[in-house]
Amino acid sequence: MGEGLIVTCIGAGRMGRGIAQCVAYAGHAVRLIDAKERDAAAFAKLAHEALEEVRTALQSIAALGAFEAAAIPAVMARISVVPRGEAAAAMAGAGLVFEAVPEVMEAKRDAFALFDAHADEAAVLASTTSTMLSTELAGLTDAPARFLNAHWLNPAFLMPLVELSPADETSEKTLAFVKGFLEGIGKVPIVCKASPGYIVPRIQALAMNEAARIVEEGVASAEDVDKAVTYGFGLRFGVLGLLEFIDWGGGDILYYASRYLAGAFGDDRYAAPDIIGRNMEEGRIGLKTGSGFFDYTGVDVDAYRQRRMAAFLKALDHAGLIRAPVL
Repeated sequence: MGEGLIVTCIGAGRMGRGIAQCVAYAGHAVRLIDAKERDAAAFAKLAHEALEEVRTALQSIAALGAFEAAAIPAVMARISVVPRGEAAAAMAGAGLVFEAVPEVMEAKRDAFALFDAHADEAAVLASTTSTMLSTELAGLTDAPARFLNAHWLNPAFLMPLVELSPADETSEKTLAFVKGFLEGIGKVPIVCKASPGYIVPRIQALAMNEAARIVEEGVASAEDVDKAVTYGFGLRFGVLGLLEFIDWGGGDILYYASRYLAGAFGDDRYAAPDIIGRNMEEGRIGLKTGSGFFDYTGVDVDAYRQRRMAAFLKALDHAGLIRAPVL
């Protein structure tokens, strides 16, 4: 994915500004289209606020040592904010168009119509919806093969992950193009089917609700719950993925722990999904049997464990938790 791609974003709100910051920082021109009709004064105010928000964010990150502040003018020069009436000119030559309007179907429909009316024939449309399914939105455009959903995590500039959710009609070429573009600007795209909550929101909703429930039940204070997450859950899963961790310790541990918790609480929310039981029956418990959610055939397990241990130590060192032994 070469530099110089023109990117357009329909919507100059918080998500549009975050995307603009990422795209411009990576060397691409980006045009933010105001999705609403406004008079000249109202548009000028919006454009100023949008550009200042991006500039302030860049200044804050530069002040923390992420990059030299001298680069900010060059990054900002790649970003322009245009009124809705200039949408045709803003989309001319754009290879990728992000839709970043509010989570209202009518707003989505309007943005998609704007794309259909003015985008180049080969341009790709990527919604950034966090709630609607790509399969629902595909019908809003005349070019469903060139459409998918790209769910960015906030704050867009700092969070590497982008969840890509193609519709049934999305072409492989479209998926490969968007994935390649995101990788080229330093993001980590993953692909999932159109499903409520995607991956991250679905997992974090369960975790956040359970954390709140622990406080509600008086089991622990909010401070201690968050310490548990920061110094236990967070450190662990910043190194090992959730499914990798199941394999690391053994799926049998999760199987029996889930049975105990479901019985103790009398609540099926703790019950393990069927795949855990099937893996048990088929002997795919994880590292100790050579397969689980992942296949460890031919893997040097000792070397693999050593690499993960090094990553854990690095995380601990970053958190200032490494201590020398007492002699």
